[in-house]
Amino acid sequence: MKDFLNNKVIPKMMVFINTKAIRGLKDGLLYSMPMMIIGSIFLLLANFPYTPFANWLGSVGITPVLNQVYESTFNIMALIASIGIAYTYVKNEGYNGMPAGVISLCTYLLFQPSQVTNQEGANVGVIFKTWTGGQGMIGAIMIGLIVGWIYTVFLKKNITIKMPDGVPDGVATSFTALIPGAVVIIAASIIYAVVKNMFATTPMEWIYKTIQIPLQGLTDSFGGVVAMGFLIPFFWFFGIHGSTLVGGIMGPLLTANTAANQAILDSGQELNLANGGHIVTQQFLDQFMTVTGAGITIGLVIYLTFFAKSNQCRQVGRLGIGPAFFNINEPVLFGTPVVLNPIMAIPFMIMPVLSGTIQYLAIYTGLCPMYKGILVPWTCPPIISGFLIGGWRTALLQVGILALSFFVYLPFIRVIDKMYEKQENQTQE
Repeated sequence: MKDFLNNKVIPKMMVFINTKAIRGLKDGLLYSMPMMIIGSIFLLLANFPYTPFANWLGSVGITPVLNQVYESTFNIMALIASIGIAYTYVKNEGYNGMPAGVISLCTYLLFQPSQVTNQEGANVGVIFKTWTGGQGMIGAIMIGLIVGWIYTVFLKKNITIKMPDGVPDGVATSFTALIPGAVVIIAASIIYAVVKNMFATTPMEWIYKTIQIPLQGLTDSFGGVVAMGFLIPFFWFFGIHGSTLVGGIMGPLLTANTAANQAILDSGQELNLANGGHIVTQQFLDQFMTVTGAGITIGLVIYLTFFAKSNQCRQVGRLGIGPAFFNINEPVLFGTPVVLNPIMAIPFMIMPVLSGTIQYLAIYTGLCPMYKGILVPWTCPPIISGFLIGGWRTALLQVGILALSFFVYLPFIRVIDKMYEKQENQTQE
């Protein structure tokens, strides 16, 4: 089994993971994460759950300021992603990535609607935050990857303007980006003209309607929940960081679902299925399917720490219990081990699917609320994170999921514990 995995399965997975596009995507999106979390904090303050305090913030004029900060951080996630993906793609190729990030930004803005008619009937140039946020995420990914690839091709083939030695690096870099930048912008202009004249829309709107909406629909389904719940521990079983891999690919769509939910609330509508609300969001993944780490291993850690009979299991539990409350479980995955352990693979892959299924049904039936635009850092301890993103009902659901994990892991870790105890007794004798 190990020979098959090491020689056949893992190499093929690593080829996919290490492709330039996947590396640029998952690394480039990280640039938008800090602003999304900061924006979520201000959104939480602007919609503080204690009504008297929230009303006081509005009465003294603080709420509009909080909303402005949210709009200028969380709601430009796609704009930041378009820069970060192109920048990372080119940087990974060994070149200065900032010019590519700037070209990608210009292309991203070129593809959007750019005018609105004011009350006097005059056209006014604008940047719509609708398209710099969740609705523009897939367009940002496509533009960032394509611009990064084109820019790299030009540099590799030396199709650039070269300045003499002694010219400052900043000046030389700007001329290096001139030819690839001109080619990209001209091509983007042609695409914009064709889409505008033939389909009476913009490329960004076309991408959203024909590509992003169907993809979001796939993620926001029970099948999508099962797929995510299985794939993350599946990759981890082979020693591959499944949370980063699956999260890097699915994250943009889940974040777009989160932003779409907040947009429904911002429009004055109730957040529910009838109004187009999404069940599966970034919070769905972070706070329920990878809470306490991939595989939701808190139940395993509790057993190892307080109930294990073998010295090895108890030691692993002591090392893993602290990080587990901050959703880090590598000590347990490699110390028990769970990785490449066929016995522990069963609960490891079952538990996230169970958690996702329970959470999906709880939201679908209205037992728990849909998630707004509030995001918390993935290291936020469970129960606290549940309360912040969904109130007491979501926190209570987290408690139930964490308790369930103990009983799911129990029969399997007992087998491992008895094996280690027997080995230790034989060694002692």
